[in-house]
Amino acid sequence: MPDLKQLLAVLIAGVMTSAAATAAPSRYDELANAPFPDGYPSRATVAALQDELLFQRAVQSYIWALPALNMYGMKEGSERTFGKGYNVLPIWKERLNAKTLVTTPNSDVIYAMGYLDLKEDGPMVIEVPPGLQGILNDFFQRPICSEGPIDGRQWCGDVGLPGPDKGKGGKYLVLPPDYKGEIPAGYYTLRSRTYGVFVFWRGFFKDPKQLDEPVKVMAQTRIYPLGKEATAKPMQFPNASKTPVNMLYPTDGKAFEMLSRFIDNEYADPQDMEMRGMLAALGIIKGRPFRPDARVGSLLDKAARTAAKIGHSISYEPQSIVSNGTWYEDRRWLNVFPGNATFTADTFNYIDPRTGFFTNAYSASPGMAVNMVNVGAKYPATFVDADGEFLSGSKHYKLHLPKGIPAALFWSVTGYDSITASGLDNGQPFPSINTMDKPAQNADGAIDIHFGPSSPGAGKNWLRTLPDKGYFVILRLYGPTQPFFDKSWKPGDLEPQK
Repeated sequence: MPDLKQLLAVLIAGVMTSAAATAAPSRYDELANAPFPDGYPSRATVAALQDELLFQRAVQSYIWALPALNMYGMKEGSERTFGKGYNVLPIWKERLNAKTLVTTPNSDVIYAMGYLDLKEDGPMVIEVPPGLQGILNDFFQRPICSEGPIDGRQWCGDVGLPGPDKGKGGKYLVLPPDYKGEIPAGYYTLRSRTYGVFVFWRGFFKDPKQLDEPVKVMAQTRIYPLGKEATAKPMQFPNASKTPVNMLYPTDGKAFEMLSRFIDNEYADPQDMEMRGMLAALGIIKGRPFRPDARVGSLLDKAARTAAKIGHSISYEPQSIVSNGTWYEDRRWLNVFPGNATFTADTFNYIDPRTGFFTNAYSASPGMAVNMVNVGAKYPATFVDADGEFLSGSKHYKLHLPKGIPAALFWSVTGYDSITASGLDNGQPFPSINTMDKPAQNADGAIDIHFGPSSPGAGKNWLRTLPDKGYFVILRLYGPTQPFFDKSWKPGDLEPQK
């Protein structure tokens, strides 16, 4: 007599197969079953397939270019507001609040961000002051690496304390990708893979009311073309905290206009030829005007909006292509660097992890991804509560941080807008709580942080949320200590409160 469970399984499988067979055809069925009578398609079929090809190419081009779009949005937004030039280095002298629109900024450090153009200005010298911590990325947001070994190793991206100068300061020389001239001695020499270079300085403080010291360090930076120090433009350090600025990348058809500007000004990297061929099919070709007609423009707009949504959907879940997509098996905290800061494996690039990261963030360096005690930082992130439901600004949650938070330097918890990934504009001075705020502790030394549209009560640590607006949370641990790595310390998930 057949096993009852086996019989039931066969019946269920049959029902599911029958249901699938009678389901309404999807658009994929229509594409796959497009008729070719007598071996040729109809004119309508040709037009439909060509539109589909353009749409698919546009979606994949957007995803490929997302790190550059993210960076170009930052560059153009900054230059519109603060001015353009190698000598312009905006500093958020009073910290970066939610009025600055940029993906996942850290409100608990001092930021400076500048943008260099090696095509226009040639090799650039960056005089890094002592005590700095920073990153140099190309415009695809890849760490810029040393031209050759420095002290027996290659350095990539990190500058200052985590870099080859070890916090003592020094002169960095950044070469264009196609530079063939002499390379003078006396510099930490790097070669960018793009003409565009992102200068990103971070400064730490111990007291939120005493920010002068990190600002003073950053303002000692000097940037000028190689061999032209005497005639260089004087440095400008506008206070970016005083002026709201939109540095977000476009998520509609304007993205392809921006991408055209990027391609037109950038070095044609031989490794990019296949993707540049995809862009050429869309009408984006270096040195030529980009003028899509109404039909193409409409398809590109739909493709950009689709690709942007794909990027978001990728970012919400643990990356299945790697084994460490979450930090803990029994928690919801995602690992945003499941491979390394360059999103590379031995034989391929991690496309989905990279897309998820640059949808919601900018800038990467080895120091951000390295797994070493007391070195760099860790960034557990979550979009969902303990039950796996997306975080809602209308609901109340509690995040429990057990005693002994494993951060040698400091920790912070920040809320971010689920669409723009900028700081949650919640009406509070900053959308974060950190070590320096001296948050209230429980009797056992643990810390609870409350999220919700209304206060949980006097004396409690509260990040205000906005009704009917989703958000996500990043827990930053600067100088992660051993309990983080051996998982003897674990943060709680965001627990829904009644």
